Amino acid sequence: MVVAKRTSKNQLTLPKALVEQTGPADYYDVTCENGRIVLTPLHPGGASAVRARLRELGITEADVADAVNWARNP
Repeated sequence: MVVAKRTSKNQLTLPKALVEQTGPADYYDVTCENGRIVLTPLHPGGASAVRARLRELGITEADVADAVNWARNP
């Protein structure tokens, strides 16, 4: 079990061992599930990386739209 202490300003410090398991993130999605606080790391740069890779592959927005239309219409 790993423990984090809440400060008087309602702040938590995430234990290093947990951050190493999920990868560092500056932002977290915070939800409450069955009385538990759930933090999910957000990696906002991920979309940029995908767009860059699509450009490298020569895949355009029109190609993606066509693929989505194809997948949605059997």
